[in-house]
Amino acid sequence: MTDSRLRTLRDHIRWAVSRFHASELFFGHGTDNAWDEARQLVLGALHLPWEIADSYLDCRLEDDERTYLQGLLKQRIEDRIPTAYLLGEAWFCGMPFVVDERVLIPRSPIAELIGQQFEPWLPHTPARILDLCTGSGCIGIACAVAFPEAEVVLGDISFEALEVASENIHRHNLEDRVYGVQGDGFSGLPKQRFDLIVSNPPYVDAEDFADMPAEYQHEPALGLACGDDGLDLVRRMLAEAADHLTERGILIVEVGNSQVHVEELYPEVDFTWLEFEQGGHGVFLLAAAQCREHQALFRQHVLG
Repeated sequence: MTDSRLRTLRDHIRWAVSRFHASELFFGHGTDNAWDEARQLVLGALHLPWEIADSYLDCRLEDDERTYLQGLLKQRIEDRIPTAYLLGEAWFCGMPFVVDERVLIPRSPIAELIGQQFEPWLPHTPARILDLCTGSGCIGIACAVAFPEAEVVLGDISFEALEVASENIHRHNLEDRVYGVQGDGFSGLPKQRFDLIVSNPPYVDAEDFADMPAEYQHEPALGLACGDDGLDLVRRMLAEAADHLTERGILIVEVGNSQVHVEELYPEVDFTWLEFEQGGHGVFLLAAAQCREHQALFRQHVLG
């Protein structure tokens, strides 16, 4: 990339916005427009806060800073690598998390529920919480901060994802009550019960997965696609959830665009589909009693 006239932070942000538009980049990993994406990448690469005073944007960069930053911008444009992977960090619930291509980039609307301590849905303060399909651990770790007395288990089938989650547990000094468990679904958690099970599992159906922008190709497919209708794992989770919830526990699962498949598959089940002021959709809630009531039906769809 030509760099002779790019000297200041403002120069680089302006240049990036123009090139992002011209290259038709996709924004879906923390920002939704070229300006915010450019600002996040430029400021983040130089370890500067998002809230930096506007006057600082006219500061000139050192040669090594320009070289480093322009290399990242080139990767974002030419290779379509998401900004969070380039920076090695993403924010969720106002907290920083280590991320790389072993895990999905945090972006779940469940963050809004955590910020509200799941009110009014949780009947009591949870003593044990499970974040199933944890990836980076962001949901479970944010829950641990929201409920400072709770024990939190981070479950995932991927050893590599759990390595990242372990880094984030350490980063937030939560080793005393947050830990990871490897297993496929509930397989690593025999006879364990939880007051709150929350999950952002792979749920992208085959059609949507084939149409995803290039940026998503850098994320682990294991965390995105899950069968023709996206519900291969969700079916098993529903069939087993009653065995892992306490008497008044609740299950919250994100299924995104596969909401339509859930509703078609289980017309008899009165799912509570949660609404979000900050955007997002396709997150359902079931109480433990509902999981028990419909467990036979849920199991039929796994066996059948």
